[in-house]
Amino acid sequence: MSNALTAVRKPHLSLNVRDVDAAVDFYRALFGTAPAKHYHDETVVHSILQDDTGIDSRQRRTGYAKFDLDAPALNFVLNQIPGTRFEARGTLSHLGLQVDSTDDVIAIRERVTAAGLVPRDEMSVSCCYARQDKFWLADPDGNEWEVFTVLEHLSPEALREQDTRSACDTGCATSCAPAPAEAACCGA
Repeated sequence: MSNALTAVRKPHLSLNVRDVDAAVDFYRALFGTAPAKHYHDETVVHSILQDDTGIDSRQRRTGYAKFDLDAPALNFVLNQIPGTRFEARGTLSHLGLQVDSTDDVIAIRERVTAAGLVPRDEMSVSCCYARQDKFWLADPDGNEWEVFTVLEHLSPEALREQDTRSACDTGCATSCAPAPAEAACCGA
């Protein structure tokens, strides 16, 4: 039997933190390297798709950092979550698998669908300072997993410009009427 996850580039772990700068200092010391991305940009939309009910899950982010490690291979993200939102959510944001291409995303989605799971697609979404193709699954305990590829990295300025347009103006691959899946985010 072949390994069905050979297309996975890196596992992804996203944590909620109270203070992104304090967390960056800690993880910089632990990993021995600076983050690949570290922003304080309240105009950037960040959200995590929870379900397909049509509720817009977008929220403003106040701090973000990404460590893109080669050894161990890990895409590790810190999302600053203020006060009571942090208490309500806890420290685990979500988990994921980063792959090399949209074809890899689609192949894994087809495999998990054939196994009886129900993925939620998000193609050409902007999140985590990148444009991505992805899908989401929740495990039996509600832990959210994303399988994603990064199509392009985006600057805070590009995201601010995009944030002023509607989802229909951003080139999303799916229909624009009600589009909660286009608003969800995570992993780059």
